[in-house]
Parts: sequence; structure tokens; C-alpha cells
Amino acid sequence: MILVGGANVYPAEIEAALEEHPKVTSSSAIGLPDDDYSNIIHAIVQTVERVSIGALDEFLRSRLAKYKLPRSYEFVAEALRGDDGKVRRSALHAARVAKSV
Repeated sequence: MILVGGANVYPAEIEAALEEHPKVTSSSAIGLPDDDYSNIIHAIVQTVERVSIGALDEFLRSRLAKYKLPRSYEFVAEALRGDDGKVRRSALHAARVAKSV
């Protein structure tokens, strides 16, 4: 669970909405530290072909409440899920927080 400005946001809900997009093959939503909101939602996305952030934002607006929308995106080529089909959110989070320090 990600705490965003006092509201609970479930990463699986964001990931499910992202993965409804025809160009998205896999995704992970993590919370990154933020001074104003406690955390912001950061979406890590693997796609089959290039898609713009604007297109993803527009796609998600009809599926998620405004406070659940990702504030930042990162596009990756490597698979986000292990052989067991699970996303390793804690490892993804740790790697992104370590980069920002």
C-alpha cells in the first residue's frame, strides 16, 4: 500500500489499469518519497512499442481517481515480473530511492 496525502493507494489497482492499455505488457507502481504528499506514485512501465506519457495519463484518467494517477513514469525494457509472475516492488522501490540519494 502507498500512502499519498493521507489516502491509501493500492499498487495492484494502478498496475491493472496500466496493463489494460494495449501497448503495456507489464507495470509496477511504487511510492517515492515526497515532502508534500508523503509519497508520490511512480509507474515503471514495460511496453511493446513506444507510448507517450500523455497517452498513458489520458488512458488512466477514466480508470483511476485523480489522487491515484502516477506523478512520474519510467519506461524499462526488462521484465518486471519474475518467473512466478510476481512484481518485486520492494526491490524496485529500493533501487529508485538509492538513485535519488
